[in-house]
Amino acid sequence: MNRISAASTLSTPLRLLPSSCSVPTRRRYPGRANHHSKRPNLKPLTSRIVLLTRRRQLDQIVEEVEAAKRRYGRLNTIVMNSVLEACVHCGDVDLALRMFNEMGEPGGCGVDSITYATILKGLGKARRIDEAFQIMESIEQGTAAGNPKLSSSLVYGLLDSLINAGDLRRANGLLARYGTLLLEHGGPSILIYNLLMKGYINSGSPQAAVVLLDEMLRLGLEPDRPTYNTLIHACIKCGDLDAAMTFLKEMKEKAEELYDDSLLPDVITYTTLVKGFGDAKDLVSLQEIYLEMKLCDSFFIDRTAFTAVVDALLKCGSTSGALCVFGEILKRSGDNADLRPKPHLYMSMMRAFAVQGDYGMVRNLYLRLWPDSSGRISKAVQQEADNLLMEAALNAGQLDEALGILTSIVRRWKAIPWTTSGGMAAVRLEALLGFSKSILRPHLLSKVIPGEPVDSIMIPFEATRPLLGTLQLKNVVMRFYKEQVVPIIDEWGSCIGLLHREDCNNLDAPLVSMMRSPPPCVSTTTSIGRVVDLVLEKKHKMVIVIHCCGSGYSSKAVGAFTRAQLYRLFEPEQKLLWWM
Repeated sequence: MNRISAASTLSTPLRLLPSSCSVPTRRRYPGRANHHSKRPNLKPLTSRIVLLTRRRQLDQIVEEVEAAKRRYGRLNTIVMNSVLEACVHCGDVDLALRMFNEMGEPGGCGVDSITYATILKGLGKARRIDEAFQIMESIEQGTAAGNPKLSSSLVYGLLDSLINAGDLRRANGLLARYGTLLLEHGGPSILIYNLLMKGYINSGSPQAAVVLLDEMLRLGLEPDRPTYNTLIHACIKCGDLDAAMTFLKEMKEKAEELYDDSLLPDVITYTTLVKGFGDAKDLVSLQEIYLEMKLCDSFFIDRTAFTAVVDALLKCGSTSGALCVFGEILKRSGDNADLRPKPHLYMSMMRAFAVQGDYGMVRNLYLRLWPDSSGRISKAVQQEADNLLMEAALNAGQLDEALGILTSIVRRWKAIPWTTSGGMAAVRLEALLGFSKSILRPHLLSKVIPGEPVDSIMIPFEATRPLLGTLQLKNVVMRFYKEQVVPIIDEWGSCIGLLHREDCNNLDAPLVSMMRSPPPCVSTTTSIGRVVDLVLEKKHKMVIVIHCCGSGYSSKAVGAFTRAQLYRLFEPEQKLLWWM
């Protein structure tokens, strides 16, 4: 309503002053006015970097930042901190270090405490602890760029990254080194114990996290909500769901006893329990904890929690319950776009219904994946969605529909990994259709015996007309209009590489600078079947055959086997059946 009223007031026409108005105007001084007008607005660039960071498109970020530097000159620290965070988030610590050094140089934009916290977090995640400690020592000695102060937040940031990586040994070393800084306000803090508990869980020792609770209580430290959430997570990792429910009950009782709402379970508490009951396939307890979560009015059920509930219901085999919760997510997402499901949730639902052969449901989910999901849909997700659609049609007994989907998959993706569920579905479909309707019908090598050595069908190396590597491309360019690949030799006649037509991009360059080296080689005793597999699997256009002499190979090629030869050896299976 406020927005409507604001718009209505703005719709009233404003009276413009005439050009001969007598209202005095302030005289503008060019030097003073242009100082602020030329300052670039970099907030859109920062927002763009944050968005690309979530998508893990680091190359795009670097490209746009370089373009911004050419346009605006030196960027500010806020923008470069976001770039540094992108490097750390995408796992490119080397690039992050280069950015960090550029920022700290005399001509750079400068560094602050956020810059140091980000680079320390990246070094901790990459387990490059020695470099992280060197930066911490430079800060402690006052020799670091920007003269930052050594604070507990920097230590906690590095400690958290070490614990997330499961490196408890280095984490304890960090506490031993800078423990006095963390303990300046008294005894050990509850935050340290929470981090250590998380570290034991990440390192595969959740029992040790529960043991730390007794030590906390002996020191007079009362557990807070993050402590209880970590303990519940540890109990679920141990498979002790009864202990997890005991901690949940203790949270509620303490919150009621102390009149402290900060101890009440939050959405993280219930999401952790939901995942635990889903892994245990305890449907009854899962439904009870989900109902209790919905009845709580002290927190908001976010997309992560709803996704965990759907995944847990699918693990318990309750596809109808998962479909009800999925429908509730879609209904709520109409009012709140932050609840729009991620592609992961669509894929989980499609997997469950594809196994059941519910082709109609899988097709509806497939059609709504693009318009209704939130986030980036990767190429792998698109391929799996196509495969699940084919698998659902196959399990539903709709062979013609499955065949049409398989045809579109082959046309779109050019290949199907046989180790995936989609590949296995394609094999089943081929077996059911037989040779009459098969689109993946085999081509047999009827003219040769696959076990024979390749030297029986190879062409002599001289017949390939190899080119000297020192020649310039402009002198032999017409050769590549006729042939897709040509062998390259050195002054002694040894094959040193293959030059493909698509790599010819500089007429004045020598051939040796554009070739692919070393060339794929096999011995003369290699079987024809093995060479054919090599050409098909690696997509080689030519394989060089080298003569085997004694215990080693000569450096001079004696023959070649090309993809064109392989196609001439193929004979379709249907033609063979006709002759039979």
